[in-house]
Amino acid sequence: MESPQSAPLDYVVIGAGPAGLQLGQLLRTAGHSYRILERGQGPGTFFRTFPRHRKLISINKVHNGTDDPELNLRMDWNSLLTPDGGPLFSQYSKRYFPHADDLLRYLADYAETFKLDIAYDTSVERVGRDAAGDGFVVTDQHGHEHRARRLVVATGVSLPNTPDIPGVEHAEDYSAVSVDPDDFTGQRVLVLGKGNSAFETADNLVETAAVIHVAGPHSVRLAWNTHYVGHLRAVNNNFLDTYQLKSQNALLDGHVLSIEPDTEGGFRVRFSFSRADEVVKELRYDRVVLCTGFRFDASIFDPDCRPELVIDDRFAALTPAYESVNVPGLYIAGTLMQQRDFKKSTGGFIHGFRYAVRALARVLDERHHERPWPHTLVDASPAALADAVVSRVNRSSALWQQFAVLGDLLVTAPGEPARHHEEVPVAYAHEGRLTRDRDYFTVTLEYGPDHDKIDPFDITVRRTAQNSVEEAFDAAYLHPVIRHFRDGDLLGTHHLAENLENQWDDPEVHHAPLADFFARELDLRPSPAGR
Repeated sequence: MESPQSAPLDYVVIGAGPAGLQLGQLLRTAGHSYRILERGQGPGTFFRTFPRHRKLISINKVHNGTDDPELNLRMDWNSLLTPDGGPLFSQYSKRYFPHADDLLRYLADYAETFKLDIAYDTSVERVGRDAAGDGFVVTDQHGHEHRARRLVVATGVSLPNTPDIPGVEHAEDYSAVSVDPDDFTGQRVLVLGKGNSAFETADNLVETAAVIHVAGPHSVRLAWNTHYVGHLRAVNNNFLDTYQLKSQNALLDGHVLSIEPDTEGGFRVRFSFSRADEVVKELRYDRVVLCTGFRFDASIFDPDCRPELVIDDRFAALTPAYESVNVPGLYIAGTLMQQRDFKKSTGGFIHGFRYAVRALARVLDERHHERPWPHTLVDASPAALADAVVSRVNRSSALWQQFAVLGDLLVTAPGEPARHHEEVPVAYAHEGRLTRDRDYFTVTLEYGPDHDKIDPFDITVRRTAQNSVEEAFDAAYLHPVIRHFRDGDLLGTHHLAENLENQWDDPEVHHAPLADFFARELDLRPSPAGR
């Protein structure tokens, strides 16, 4: 590898997965100096191993009845954002649930297309502050030092999240366990975890294992009910059918107290069950498999620049600008961004964080390169503001994917056109950099607050009427929400009525009530003399 430059770069990015590539493309386009460090021989090293059974659960719906590239991104969960003519994942696979190897081919071509500066075979061993204390020194396994004014970590959650259970060392981890069902023929298997990796593993063994138990202390949450795509997906839940139809498999709700080798082979596992008071039971298994997720690896950081960890030490704590709360200049990109919307939106997945990474690039430009957040000017009349909102919610993929997290921002002042900023992290908007001393409106797509408490297949449960202006505030399904703020204080809220086709453009049902809302809210502002 060529020796790094002695002058500090604007940015060093650790990790050439989807987020690192996305940020690299944006930094390169902006003209910033950067380098991406990647431990593997090519981009996307994580996907060379995971998912273990090689079927992605990120959808790839190619035929959507539209030629609009923005609308198509709503159904394309694997492509990165590109300038016109850049590669799209749909050119690499037509499968709805594609093979992981197709993603690897796509990421390699993306990196090559944009000639990204990536140092492969470069494993980061240490991250510290430089002597002046205002930058970072990243040391790799070759002893080379990469210096940068700012550091972006895009490594994802790279370490197994091993639960603290006595005897857990006897279990096999999801990252290394055999994926050949024949290796489990006739065996009793315990799978710890209740996420997609656990059920993916269990489904793979249904035809060969004698007994399969999937266990964990929390309830199974189904993605079709919660609208969080990281919860159990239908493509992985065949195991539930084998359990409920009494095929010798079971779902166990409780804590594992210990795992001990049995003198006759296999293991004795003690459970404390959640649905029974103080009941402890011991069961025997031939194999125990850990499918308990992953966590962030903070071991490479020196103590003076180690990010604070949260959520059981699995993620770095972040500000609304995706910056470490305790290490200035250390930013996060990719699936680690989900700390800001943990298990609520799509920040942990490509189709969500590609937009969060673009927002991060705009934050970096604004904070460190004197480049304001891009905006257009909109006439501040109620009708024109309503036009701008309706146009965006009917087409935007970013607001669709990063529901309730990213929003458009309309910033107003008496006698001036409104500034329209697209795809701003809502929490960042409230910090005031874009909105100081101004009224502003956030525009988001959101589910109703109790959407996950409704069985979507129970027709006896009444749903909010489609296109109902009067009941729009109670909508459970995805719909636009417009909020009026001043100095971070909420002054008014307007919900656009649900629509089956996700087209909020009816003149009487959608546009006119929204224009009326803007008219009322703009009337609430004090005169300039009162500011």
